[in-house]
Amino acid sequence: MSVPLYQAKAELFRTLGHPVRIRVLELLQDGPKPVRDLLAVIDVEASNLSQQLAVLRRAGMVASHRDGPLVMYSLSTPDVADLLAAGRRILGAVLTDRDALLDELRADAVPAAGSAPAARGEAGSRTGAGR
Repeated sequence: MSVPLYQAKAELFRTLGHPVRIRVLELLQDGPKPVRDLLAVIDVEASNLSQQLAVLRRAGMVASHRDGPLVMYSLSTPDVADLLAAGRRILGAVLTDRDALLDELRADAVPAAGSAPAARGEAGSRTGAGR
């Protein structure tokens, strides 16, 4: 029995839910790299990187092959790089929207004549917590 498409998508996005995996995928956008090069850039133990690479391999997001003594990793498809780029665009749009909302909140927080100073303090504390 096959899994529903929405469940397969959820698994794909869960795979992307770890910062080391995202960093590996970002580094592999420039082309195949040996594990030692990934280790030199990503500040994790070799065993942790190995586990994260195995998760990415099982999910089909990276491919590996031997080149002499080196194990080389690459993106399994250019679509992975496209997905990362889409994530960056979405994140940029979301953060821009949040900045616009914060600007609007700050503009609304300017006290009107006779308003209580507590209202400004409350808005200021929310603004700081939102960042």
